[in-house]
Amino acid sequence: MTNRYETVFILTPVLSEDQTKEAVKKFKDLIKKGRGKVHHEESWGMRKLAYPIQKKSTGFYHLFEFESEAPFVDKLETEYRRDERVLRFMTVKMDKHHQAFADRRRNKQSATSGDDTAERPARRRKEENADQPNS
Repeated sequence: MTNRYETVFILTPVLSEDQTKEAVKKFKDLIKKGRGKVHHEESWGMRKLAYPIQKKSTGFYHLFEFESEAPFVDKLETEYRRDERVLRFMTVKMDKHHQAFADRRRNKQSATSGDDTAERPARRRKEENADQPNS
């Protein structure tokens, strides 16, 4: 029986763009080779870490949403541990509520990605604060 999983991994920030893409491709191919099916993939780019890991304060975040057999997750996580480019990783099994939330989040992102109104309220707040006298 196949289950749906979500995995997020953080790659070291010293990698070039090509090296990052190659690492992501390696894990995506591993999922496909393990008879898994990638449903969704997101690159979150370089982000600041909550705490330093291996004396690094940033990392490249990447998310895969995939479907596979349960024993495959152990193999995937073993590959994460073996790859020195991976700082941290986390894989969770998605239940029906998690899947519904992920679908809503993706639909919301795709609806707002073409529209720049998401930034307008922040600018408006700054302008409103600038109009208020300092006390």
